[in-house]
Amino acid sequence: MRPVRYCVVPRHVYLHVPFCARRCSYCDFSIAVRRDVPVDEYLSALDAELSVRFGGDAPAAVDTIYLGGGTPSRLGGVGVAGAIALVERHFPLASGGELTIEANPEDVDARAVEAWLAAGVNRLSLGSQSFDDRVLAWMHRTHDGSAIERAVATARAGGIGNLSLDLIFALPAALGRDFEQDVRRLLALAPDHVSLYGLTVESATPLGRWVARGTAVERPEEGYEEEFLAAHTLLTAAGLEHYEVSNYALPGKRARHNSAYWAGVPYVGLGPAAHGFDGTTRRWNARAYASWRDALNSGADPVEGEEQLTEANRIAESVYLQLRSDGGLALLPGERDVVAPWQVAGWVTLDADERLRCTPSGWLRLDALAAALTHNRSR
Repeated sequence: MRPVRYCVVPRHVYLHVPFCARRCSYCDFSIAVRRDVPVDEYLSALDAELSVRFGGDAPAAVDTIYLGGGTPSRLGGVGVAGAIALVERHFPLASGGELTIEANPEDVDARAVEAWLAAGVNRLSLGSQSFDDRVLAWMHRTHDGSAIERAVATARAGGIGNLSLDLIFALPAALGRDFEQDVRRLLALAPDHVSLYGLTVESATPLGRWVARGTAVERPEEGYEEEFLAAHTLLTAAGLEHYEVSNYALPGKRARHNSAYWAGVPYVGLGPAAHGFDGTTRRWNARAYASWRDALNSGADPVEGEEQLTEANRIAESVYLQLRSDGGLALLPGERDVVAPWQVAGWVTLDADERLRCTPSGWLRLDALAAALTHNRSR
């Protein structure tokens, strides 16, 4: 596999940090469960990846850097600072840029926040998921509800004020979770941004095995929609804008990094399983941490595969990505008939500017709408 070259200078960098203390019951991400995180080993491999791909290039300023995972906060304050320094040697963050780190609440302490802030972190995404301790235990999370509140207070006291919190909805009804109470507890913390994810069942996860054995039952579609719409009502009433199917933000606090993905712009992907896009080709790294590390230790590029986007791919992605945000999609001549049934059902609106936008109920049916419009545009 040839080294990755970017024909368009990217303005965004994603770094995957795979380490976790435990695998959550629903998680099928590329993670490496480690009691003792091999920080130096990881940083050495990251340095090698950057050198293999960009060692001969002049540094190029970027608008966003995002440390995701996994659990990047497992690197510790010094490890996070080291990773950011390596990335910025090749991709310095532009003035006013956004630098986000994902963290679990139990990793947020004063020393870590001080180190993150000194390294340039200005946005923190907390994997809170729920405030119900019973639910958190069922999810195999390593924190309790009170840890979320402490983490928010600690981050703000330390100088990181731009905070995003995650919630998962549509859990099995047998858990007896009060989802609206979770949303209210989240809002009491006054986050700048909220990511709302519906639970999905993947076969290779503990949850997938529970469902296969019949010891857990998926939430029916009606329950999924009910909780999604209840959260929408509470979050928008609190002043948060529902700007993307799974994301809400206060004015001016939208996630700039993730918004770049939805706009289809080029970005660099670093770390195991990370994807990158140069404007024409999508490439991805070896999924397993050990495979990624070993490839770099041998002097090889860890890219595992690539996909050249066809015209059909571009049409499908453009339709889907535009419909999933509140910017909507500009209709082409002749498409009014395609979307008319969706308007009648109240799932989309069509404004005077001929832009089609999904309503909250419509976003739950996004795949079907995108498929209908893609089919129409591909004929």
